[in-house]
Amino acid sequence: MNRTTLSLIAGTAALAAVTGFAALTEPTAPATDTAKAAAVLPVERTGLLCPAPSSSDLAETTYTSFTPVTKGTGSDGTAELQSATGQSADAGSAADDEKKTAAKPVLTPKTPGTPVTGETSGGEAPALVGTAEGRFAPGWTLQETTQVAAGTGRGLLGVTCTAPDTEFWFPGVSTAADRTDYVHLTNPDDSAAVADIELYGKDGAVATTVGEGLTIPAHSSEPILLSTLTDEKQDDLTVHVNVRSGRVGAAVQALDDKLGGDWLAASTDPAGSLVVPGIPKDATAVRLVAFAPDDADADLKVQLASASGLITPAGQETLRVKAGMTTAVDLGDITRGEPGSLVLTPTDRSVPVVAAVRVVRGKGEKQESAFIPATSPVGTRASAADNGAKNATLSLTAPQGTAKVKVTASAGSGGGTTASQTYTIKSGTTQDVQLPVPAGLKGTYALTVEPLTDTPVYASRTLTQTIGGVPGFTIQTLPDDRGTVAVPKADEDLTVLQK
Repeated sequence: MNRTTLSLIAGTAALAAVTGFAALTEPTAPATDTAKAAAVLPVERTGLLCPAPSSSDLAETTYTSFTPVTKGTGSDGTAELQSATGQSADAGSAADDEKKTAAKPVLTPKTPGTPVTGETSGGEAPALVGTAEGRFAPGWTLQETTQVAAGTGRGLLGVTCTAPDTEFWFPGVSTAADRTDYVHLTNPDDSAAVADIELYGKDGAVATTVGEGLTIPAHSSEPILLSTLTDEKQDDLTVHVNVRSGRVGAAVQALDDKLGGDWLAASTDPAGSLVVPGIPKDATAVRLVAFAPDDADADLKVQLASASGLITPAGQETLRVKAGMTTAVDLGDITRGEPGSLVLTPTDRSVPVVAAVRVVRGKGEKQESAFIPATSPVGTRASAADNGAKNATLSLTAPQGTAKVKVTASAGSGGGTTASQTYTIKSGTTQDVQLPVPAGLKGTYALTVEPLTDTPVYASRTLTQTIGGVPGFTIQTLPDDRGTVAVPKADEDLTVLQK
C-alpha cells in the first residue's frame, strides 16, 4: 500500500513563503478566524530586475543592494545581481554550464543590515537579474542610480529594481519630438515571455504598428522605443504593458532634449483614490497625468497634502478623466516652497484610475525633470538604498489621519552604526523629515520606514546631485517591501491513503 500525503493548505502556504509574491487567507473562514489561523512568516525567496541603465558613453551607474534585518529568518541564504544576458536556460549542456560559470555577479551582498554597492560605466551596461534566498530575501531592495554628464537625458536617473509581474501602467510617457522614451522589458525566466504594449492618448487608444505579441527571450531585456510603435506625436500618453505569457520587469526611461531624463516606475494598480507622495518643495513645474482604464469617466477631487494640511489648488479643484483617455493638467509651482503630496479622491462614485506626475526643478537651461507615480502605502515596512550624508530627502504623508513612523538608518556600506528616529505625521500633511544619519558613516546607507500606527502612510525618497551646474534629482516611492507573508495554518489532516 502506497501512502500519498495531500495537504493543500499547507502546500499552498509553503509556496507563498518561498515566492513572497502572495499573501494567502482561507476564503471560507470569517476574518477573525483567519487572523487566528494565519502566521506571518518571512519570505524565503525573491527576485528583482534592473533595466539597462543608459546608452550614453558618459553614464556612470551605481547599484546598491540592501536587506533589512528581519526576525524569524535563519542564518543561511544568498543574494547576487548579475547580467541578464550572462544567464542561460538550464539546457543541461556543457556550453550552458560554462556560460553560467562565466557570469560574474555585479555585486554579492554579505550580510543583512549593511548595504553593498557595485558600479558600471559607459553605454554597454546590460540589464541585471537579482535573486535572493533565505535571510537575504525579506524586504530586499535594489537601487540603480546613474549620472549622465551631457546629452539627451543628462542628469541624475534613478530606479528601484522591480519584481517580475504580468501587468504595468505608465501614465506620463510621450512620443513628442523632444522626448525619447523607451519601455524596458526584462525576462528573468527560462522561457520566452510575450507581451503587448498599448498606448492611450487624449483621444483614446493610439494605433500601434508592432506593439502586439512582442517576444522577450529567456534571460534577456528588450528596450522598445515608443516612437517606433506609432506615427502620432503626443505629449502625454499612458502605456499599458500586458504580459500574455511569462513574467517581465518593466520600467520606462524618459529622456528629454532640454529637461534631462529619469525613470518612470509603474503606477500602483488602478484605484478610485490615489496618492502621489513627495513633490519637492522647490519644484518649478508639476504636471499631473491620469488615465481611467475602465468604461466609465472618473471625476476626481484634487488636493495637496502640504506641510500645514490639505489644501485645494485654485483653479484645479477637480479633474475629469474620460474613460479610455489620458488627461493631463499643469499644476505649476504648486508646492510653493513647502513639500507636498497630491491626493486624488472621487467626487462621487469611485472609478479606478492610474496617475503620475512629472516634476521640474531649476530654471532656464539648467532644468532637470523626474517622475513620481501614484503608489500604495508603506504598509508594514519599506526601504530605500543609496543615501548619502547630505543628498537624500525622505517625504512622509498621512492623508487620512495622524500617524507615527519609525525611520532607521542602516550601517554605511563602508562603516558606521545604525540610528533611528520616530516621527509624528499630522493628518493631511506632508513632512520632509530630518533624517537620522549613521554614526561614523562611510559610504552610502539605507533608510527603512516602519509605521507604528494603523493609519496609512505614503513615502518617497529624493536624491539630489548637481551635475554640470544642473540640479539633478530623482525620486523613488516606498511601497510595502513584501518581506513577510501571511500563511494559514492547516486545521485539518488532508492525508489520503491510496492503494
